[in-house]
Amino acid sequence: MKVALEGQVAVVTGAARGVGELLARKLSARGAKVALVGLEPEELKAVAGRLHTEADWWHADVTDHEAMARVAEEVKERFGKVDIVVANAGVASGGPFGDSDPLAWRRVIEVNLIGSAVTARAFLPHLVASRGYFLQIASLAAVVPAPMMTAYCASKSGVEAFAHCLRGEVGYKGVRVGVGYLSWTDTDMVRGADQDDVMRELRSRLPWPTNRTYPLGPAVDRIVAGVERRSAHVYAQWWLRGMQPLRGYLPSVIALGGQREMKHFEPRLGQVSRGLVGAGGAADEASRV
Repeated sequence: MKVALEGQVAVVTGAARGVGELLARKLSARGAKVALVGLEPEELKAVAGRLHTEADWWHADVTDHEAMARVAEEVKERFGKVDIVVANAGVASGGPFGDSDPLAWRRVIEVNLIGSAVTARAFLPHLVASRGYFLQIASLAAVVPAPMMTAYCASKSGVEAFAHCLRGEVGYKGVRVGVGYLSWTDTDMVRGADQDDVMRELRSRLPWPTNRTYPLGPAVDRIVAGVERRSAHVYAQWWLRGMQPLRGYLPSVIALGGQREMKHFEPRLGQVSRGLVGAGGAADEASRV
């Protein structure tokens, strides 16, 4: 069933850049009113100003229960209802777990997993009232347990499981819940990760099609189509659907290949950046200083 977005009210977290920013623009182009949530006020204000429909923005940390509860109430007051919530806010770090920065590692879990749950908790009453749709943005990382990405993979596996559990809890109330899967997509986060020579070279050695960076526009078009259909699973790249039947075999296969790659790169592993990657990661770190 396809739901027209005209007049719908959509909330997008992590809306200052990347997937969130373009998703907000494309939802607005289809007639949705959009509430933007994130940590970068100037960028959020600029995004809101470029939208075709009624829009507003809120500066909030998705891990802050009180702040997100306030945002949810203010969005409801501002627009009268909430039909769609996209939990998109996310950060990433890479490198060997044993040498990782404990604070950066924890922050990835907090933003990606805890922040998504906080977002759902804050907006769920409004989605129940509207019989709306909650889309959790996950990743190929939820399916593929990649070495050097322990925090990101753990967080995305967690949000995938969270969304599947939530679907069973709230479906009888008329709320649809979906999970969005993206491979490496051309965003500030991926470009930031590629600034690290070791991480970029490791990614280039992955098997096709996981070693490519995919354009942002077509990926977000697929997400918008998933929102219109209230889909349980949304695949931003066509081939990701085919990964699902293979996921039971992947941990063993990746463990074997990963050991080989780690041995090959061991002399250079100490060069890997330890902090959050990309402009979004920098904004998150700045917000906590």
